[in-house]
Amino acid sequence: MAKILFVVSGATYWTLKDGTRHATGYWAEEFAAPYKALTEAGHEVVVATPGGVTPNVDMMSLRPSMAGGVEGALELEAIIRSAEVMRRPLQLSDARIEDYDAVYLPGGHGPMQDLWVDADAGRILTAQLASGKPLAIVCHAPAAILSTRIHGVSPFKGYRVTGFTNEEEEGVGLADKAPWLLEDELKDKIGVEFSRGEMWQPYLVEDRNLITGQNPASAAVVADRLLQVLK
Repeated sequence: MAKILFVVSGATYWTLKDGTRHATGYWAEEFAAPYKALTEAGHEVVVATPGGVTPNVDMMSLRPSMAGGVEGALELEAIIRSAEVMRRPLQLSDARIEDYDAVYLPGGHGPMQDLWVDADAGRILTAQLASGKPLAIVCHAPAAILSTRIHGVSPFKGYRVTGFTNEEEEGVGLADKAPWLLEDELKDKIGVEFSRGEMWQPYLVEDRNLITGQNPASAAVVADRLLQVLK
């Protein structure tokens, strides 16, 4: 069975353009759906965060309106509560990709606060990309790709990717408040070939060993693809 490293944001807020703090963290579905799929298939999940802090779930992601109803919200809560690995994460600085068969990053606005400038996230993503082993990233977590730049150049340049789109950021009412937009920054600062599907619908892009998903609904299809690759 495979061992998968989940690189999770440790942020509890996102600093907006005007300096105010928007409460956030990781998005429940983007952790819970892949965690459930991978562990039920017999794989081992290890969680790592900057500084080894306990990850904070974005409470908005547990609202029934965001989780497919009351039952969906309760199921997400139950999965997160059962995930002991979330309560004793590794420090990201101690994570070594040679110990893992795959790396996965869930989103939420948290990565827009910490992972995008985290040197250890940059090291892990760069090494995983070069290793040829699966690297899966969902929603806002492609922000961590920004941390891979050395002298302004990233090994992800030219890769086909997706992520949370400008239109989706507008849809949640944060586009005009954001210090920068993920889609724009990946295109402008990394030089990726960004593509998108319909708003809020599952959409996956695969380029070599890099698998990216557009939004929370894409977490399950990314997990399914990871399971296929790990067989």
